[in-house]
Amino acid sequence: MRTKQTIAVLGATGKMGSAIAKSLSKGNYRILLFSRDNTKLGRLKRELRNAVPQADVVSVDCSYNACWEADVIIAAVPYSAEKEVADTIREVANQKIVISVANPVNNNGDALLTPLNTSAAEELQKLLPNSKVIKAFNTMFAADFNQPEIDGKQVDAFIAGNDDDALEIVRDLVQTAGFNPVIAGDLSLSRVLEHMQLLLIRLSIKHNYNRLAGWKILHH
Repeated sequence: MRTKQTIAVLGATGKMGSAIAKSLSKGNYRILLFSRDNTKLGRLKRELRNAVPQADVVSVDCSYNACWEADVIIAAVPYSAEKEVADTIREVANQKIVISVANPVNNNGDALLTPLNTSAAEELQKLLPNSKVIKAFNTMFAADFNQPEIDGKQVDAFIAGNDDDALEIVRDLVQTAGFNPVIAGDLSLSRVLEHMQLLLIRLSIKHNYNRLAGWKILHH
């Protein structure tokens, strides 16, 4: 049994950040919440405490301090903000797991901003060369965290990264959040995962899924 881990959620009051924080607050973790919007942060903390009274949740007013204390850092921020986040936390993220949630989708939702030979996660790894960057929580919508089973099937959540131990730790986080974790491979597979979410976004718009949709691998 692993020691209780501390998870820092950066961008905690965004749609994805709050969804992740709410789902992980049910597990045996200490959750550090960071956001620049103190009003929303206080509201989120109250919501988590009301939903899970025993939750170990703390709001932090500095991302540097949150990451210094954390074992795992979840960058639940847009792709455009990843460089600023990396510049702020680089020193305290040394040898720590940093989860890249971002999908580098343009404003129209019809293309990725990254070239085909890279991904948001790989770009974050370049910015944080001494961290263990893992791609996770990007192949679903925020609404899926409230309903990780669709049509009676548990939504698959894909993970990619270069460190086997880090992948297993993130696998546990994904499972706690209610999804079926699928380790796709090394960090280069995050290119595929980000394109998968682009497709899901386009299909959601076309078929009016209301952002409640996910991927499922069916096999024997």
